[in-house]
Amino acid sequence: MPAPSAHFKFNLRRGGLGRFPEVAFPYRQLNLSKGLKPDLHQLAADSVEKIRARLPPELRSASEPVVTLFQDVPDQAILDQGFEPDLLGLFEGASRLEADPASSDPPPRILLYLRNLWDLAGGDPQIFSEEVRTTYLHELGHFLGFDEDDLTLRSLD
Repeated sequence: MPAPSAHFKFNLRRGGLGRFPEVAFPYRQLNLSKGLKPDLHQLAADSVEKIRARLPPELRSASEPVVTLFQDVPDQAILDQGFEPDLLGLFEGASRLEADPASSDPPPRILLYLRNLWDLAGGDPQIFSEEVRTTYLHELGHFLGFDEDDLTLRSLD
C-alpha cells in the first residue's frame, strides 16, 4: 500500500476527521485555494460523478470496485517510483482482467492530481473539468485492461 496520501493529510487539516482512513471519505470537500480558485476537489468529484453516470451500464457496473481519490500533487512515494511531478492521474491496483476475487489486496484506485490538472487547465474551471474527464477515463481504461496504445486510439492520451 502506498504511503498515506495528500488527500488524507488535507482532510485531517481541513475537516478535522481524526484518524479515519482516506478511503472512508473519498469525496470530502477540500478548498485548496482559500477563495482564489473554485473548490477543486468538489469540482473534480462532481465531474467524476457525471462521467460515471454517463458510462454504459456494463462499464459502470464493472468499475464499481474502483475507488477515486483526489490529491493536490503526487506524493513522494509516487515520485520515488519514477513518475514526474506534473503527473495528472494514476491507476493503482490490478486491472479487471488480472483481479483475483479471493485476494485480500486493497481495491483498485484512481488518483487524480488536482493542482496539476488545474495548472494544465490554465485556471479555467471548464477546461479543468474536461481534463478531469479525460484523465479519469484514461485511468479507468487501465482498470479495464487497456494499454497506452489502446487509450491513444480512443483519444484518451
